Amino acid sequence: MEEISSLMHGFAVALTPMNIGLMMIGILLGVLIGVLPGLGGANGVAILLPLTFAMGSTPAGQVSAIILLSCIYWGALFGGAITSILFNIPGEPWSVATTFDGYPMSQKGKAGEALTAAFTSSFVGAFIAVLMITFLAPMVARFALRFGPPEFFSVYLLTFCSFVGMTKSPPFKTLAAMMLGFALAAVGLDTVTGQLRLTFGFTELLKGFDFLIAVIGLFGIGEILLTIEEGLNFKGTEGKMRMKVVLETWKELPKYWKTSLRSSAIGCWMGITPGGATPASFMGYGVAKKLSPNGANFGKGEIEGVVAPETAAHAAGTAALLPMLTLGIPGSPTAAVLLGGLLIWGLQPGPLLFEEKKDFVWGLIASMYLGNVVGLIVVLTTVPLFAAILRVPFSIIAPVILVICAIGAFTVHQSMFDVWLMIIFGIIGYVFKKLDYPMAPMVLAIVLGDRAEDAFRQSMLASQGSLAVFFSNGLVGSITALALLMLFWAPLSATIARLRR
Repeated sequence: MEEISSLMHGFAVALTPMNIGLMMIGILLGVLIGVLPGLGGANGVAILLPLTFAMGSTPAGQVSAIILLSCIYWGALFGGAITSILFNIPGEPWSVATTFDGYPMSQKGKAGEALTAAFTSSFVGAFIAVLMITFLAPMVARFALRFGPPEFFSVYLLTFCSFVGMTKSPPFKTLAAMMLGFALAAVGLDTVTGQLRLTFGFTELLKGFDFLIAVIGLFGIGEILLTIEEGLNFKGTEGKMRMKVVLETWKELPKYWKTSLRSSAIGCWMGITPGGATPASFMGYGVAKKLSPNGANFGKGEIEGVVAPETAAHAAGTAALLPMLTLGIPGSPTAAVLLGGLLIWGLQPGPLLFEEKKDFVWGLIASMYLGNVVGLIVVLTTVPLFAAILRVPFSIIAPVILVICAIGAFTVHQSMFDVWLMIIFGIIGYVFKKLDYPMAPMVLAIVLGDRAEDAFRQSMLASQGSLAVFFSNGLVGSITALALLMLFWAPLSATIARLRR
């Protein structure tokens, strides 16, 4: 009851005309940031953070400032799905898994259904995560403190093993793609020894390959090269869509309530630990593909393949704010930028923040509810507009996409070298599609490879080289055992089926 009373007070703080206006502005800016590949939610919030310095001088201004920045975050989460579904170009890293079924749906003329499912699932995942933040903050904060390097590595191992064990692609192709991803993730400065690895004299590779550049090339440029080979389509596809499609899609979505709840749980867990929205979306998609009765249709335009990653990504992105508020530990890059904003405004995140700055904390939590509702209304009302983009002939869209991809790659580090890298990754993506190799394992390895390596080496240093550290307590042991079960799931299930027969 105390939490509900505090939340009601938070709504009173957030529901002012100025704050509602800032929510609308933040959502629209966030959607724009999410649509532009390469910019990203964290970069967008960082660029606009200086605008809030003057606002943060008073308690009411601090609430308004965090509402603006957090709504930019929600908008970016929503916007990342738009280009993923329409053009197979992930606007955000966590939207990669959405392309697997979202883009095939748009090719079948179901762009409106895919966008509606993505936006609605995003809202559901975020709403469940905000409910958890409201009622479970102290308990979850204590749980997050139990995660050290061994626990983090076991979580990453679970993600990798889930992909290998649950994929419908040949295991050899999956492993080959993943190994290439690990090799690319190893490029740059070794964080433990300080040695250079695989840079070949290029100073631009000291920090390794940026994930966003790899994704823009693999999906965006790769898809365009494939389309050019098949012959540019000078006619637009069917792009008409009315709000009736939104209502029809809503009628269908309750069938996937189990997938939504499961993906929300995965997302909340990955957000708190903190694993991040990107691995959460991959894990949500992989688990849904394995457990769904329509799992064989995933990758061909299955609506459940859009629901799972979007729900997990939004739940993780929202839950990442919990450790930031309760412990001062950011659960995502965007949460880290928001943490910097709190410190600039003179606020110290941690358990005392809930006691000393109740108006701020509960105003922020109330704005999470309101911001997601406002975001859902904004993006759903513009679904027909986005779907109508498909009516533009691809021969006109293709050069525009190429320019946007090049600008997105350049803005990551303001370097032309990144544009050339994007083209190289585009060629790799084209070759992968021609040879029917899955790109998802490689992308996952590029994203998490260096983090997994750091966690593994820190664990080895602490345990003096003993692998027993990954079974040293109930938490890490159970996660590692589950990872090994996922890795050998296919042969185990086949053996059990043979024994039954």
